[in-house]
Formats: sequence, structure tokens, C-alpha cells
Amino acid sequence: MKFLYDFVISSAEKLLPVAGRLHDKLNLFTEGRLGLFEHLAAEINNSDSTIWIHAASLGEYEQAVPVIKELRHQFPDHKIVVSFFSPSGYEVKKASSLADVVTYLPLDTRKNVRRFLDLVHPELVMFVKYEFWPNFLDELATRRIKSLLISGAFRIDQAFFKFYGKWMRKYLSAFDFFFLQNHSSLELLQEMGFSNAVVSGDTRYDRVFAQLSQDNHLDFIEEFVNGDLCIVAGSTWPEDEDLILEFINSDETGAKFIIAPHTIKNFRIKELEAKLEVPSVKYSEWEGENLKEKKVFIIDTIGLLTRIYSYADIAFVGGASGNTGLHNVLEPAAFGVPIIIGKHYGKFPEAAELLRVGALFSVKNSEAATETFKDLVADKNLRKQLGLMAANYIANKRGATETIMDYLSKNRNP
Repeated sequence: MKFLYDFVISSAEKLLPVAGRLHDKLNLFTEGRLGLFEHLAAEINNSDSTIWIHAASLGEYEQAVPVIKELRHQFPDHKIVVSFFSPSGYEVKKASSLADVVTYLPLDTRKNVRRFLDLVHPELVMFVKYEFWPNFLDELATRRIKSLLISGAFRIDQAFFKFYGKWMRKYLSAFDFFFLQNHSSLELLQEMGFSNAVVSGDTRYDRVFAQLSQDNHLDFIEEFVNGDLCIVAGSTWPEDEDLILEFINSDETGAKFIIAPHTIKNFRIKELEAKLEVPSVKYSEWEGENLKEKKVFIIDTIGLLTRIYSYADIAFVGGASGNTGLHNVLEPAAFGVPIIIGKHYGKFPEAAELLRVGALFSVKNSEAATETFKDLVADKNLRKQLGLMAANYIANKRGATETIMDYLSKNRNP
């Protein structure tokens, strides 16, 4: 099976540049990796001490942020290198990351792996959540580089637990220690014979809680909301918008709506605008507009959503109305906001837990969404009560970063 894996990865490396001509994201995936090794050689000297953190995409990077900040304090003389597999992470953070060096991860061929590790020569490696590359892990083990999995998550539907993927289990031996999100992950890891693990929790809780102490003020949002009740729909896809537009278009309460689509391409924004029957304005065109007269503010840019949630009285989080995957419900929860999502949240335990404590609602269709919005809009005390449940849930889940850093202080390599 390992031979087949290497064959597939090597073939993909040759075929992806061709496929990239037909698909924008694949094009970013391949074009972005051109000059990867030259970039690393220019940014990292042989004399540099480095720590390498790998995040598959933007969500995993956000999980790593509180750890990166602490690494800055504990290892101030080290360069921090962050790698991404996905363009959605790299393209957003290549110029604004906390890291000293941001790079794509090369495809997992033996040649690429050795060249990458020769150039980065990390003293400490952290993989975030659940992306595992056999050749990288094998080489890390061979070089005896201290490697950790942070905010790790194992599920029974992963390859490790299928007949065709059991061969990958041995490569997990590259990790010196596993910091896991939950007890179910620990049990699955123990089934594979690993005991060097602890349930530390998810560093995302530390990340979103820290946002409360940041400056979240946005003048233009302040002007738009103007003291009215505000509903923020974050990271929405068309199927999410179809769920909530009935209420937006029919609402007569004077509420204000902020929609931050997941995809901000021009054609998508135009599709959304065409479905709106109330006055709206886009972030790209708000200057000179009388924002107080607008009902809907469309955020056709990136990087503002977390701060915008601080203005929300109610939040709708996208991704669960279809099959694209639920987006971050922890950000609005940290601000003490009741949350509404679609029906597909099975792979997101934090959503299930927020549902259990009563701070989150899952709706199956637009009728259910409308009724839920109406109930929350009409009852300020209910919103306050549910929001407090959400905020307490986040506060009680903190501490994963402290556990990781405590381990590093006691087992210091760099």
C-alpha cells in the first residue's frame, strides 16, 4: 500500500499542473508551489534555529495562533515557519501571518520531504489537528526531530481505521506526544497502541476567548447598526443564504443584517444581491452611502468577520445547510451570541455541545429558520440567557495552549 501511495503522490505532482489550467483553486495549488524551495532557501539561513508548524488550511492556522504567540515568548530566538497545504490558508496568510516564514507544503514525495527538511531544519515540529503525511512523518522520525500533534482529532471514519489505511498507523510513531481535543480521540489512539497522549482540549477556545480582549471596533459597522438589533450571517454559502433570505426579506422589526459570504467572487456577490428585496450595501462600495438607511451590509472582503461578530445579537454560521462543512461557531459563541446553523453538523462536536447546552439551534429549512429568528428577535431576555450559555461554554473550555506550553517547558529541546 505504501508503494501505491508513493505512486499516486508522484503521479499527482506531474498531473496537477495540467489540471490546474481547468480549475482556479488547483491552479493556485500548483502555481503557488513554484519556487517553494528557492523561497525557503532565501528566508532561512543554515544558522537559524527554527520551529515548523503545519496547518492544512486557515481553520487549522487559527487553532495554532495561541500556540504561536506563546512560542514567541518561550523561544524568542527561533524563526517560526508555518506551512499550508491548501490555498485557502496560504493565500490569506502569506503576507499577514504571525510566522517569520509562510510556505506551501510540498507534495509528500521522498525527494520533496528531504529537501524541505534540509532547508527548514526544524528543531521542533507541530502538526495541527489531523493532517498526516507518511513520508514527512517517516523522515521526521528518522531525523529524530521532536514532533507534536496539537488539537489532534481522530475519528472512526479516518483511513487509520479502514482496511486500506491501517498501514499508515506506524507513521504516527513520529510524534513524541499527542495533544488531543477529546476523549474519543484518545480512545481511538489507544486502540492503535499509543499511550503518549493527553486530552488537552482544542486551542481554538483559547484563540476565540483572546479575541474578547482585542480591539473589535469598526466605525462603519457602528454607523450601519446604529443601535438596532443586529444579525450576523458568517461564512455563508448559497444554500445557507436560501435558508435565511425569507426572514431577511420579510422582516419588519427594524433589525440590521450583516452577511459575510464564504466566497467573495464578484459573480457570487451579484447572485446574493439579486435575491435581496431590501436595501443593501457592499463593503467595497460603502463609502459615501447613508448606512443607516440600509437593511443589509454585505462583507465582500476577508479578515473582518471575527470583529463583526462582536456587534451581533444573533449569529447564523454557514456551511451546515449543504455539504461544504460547518464554519467556526466558536467565534460568535465567545462574544455571548446565540447561534443558528443548518442541519449538517455531525462532524463538528463543538456544534453538538453548544446545541446540548442550549446556545445553538439547528434548522432544516427556511421555515424553521424564520421561526427561530422570530423567537430570538422577539425575546431580549432569551437572547441574553442563551448568549451567556455560549460564553460560559467557551470560557470553560480554555487551557489547551497552557497544557502544550507546560509540556514544552518541561521537555525543552530547542
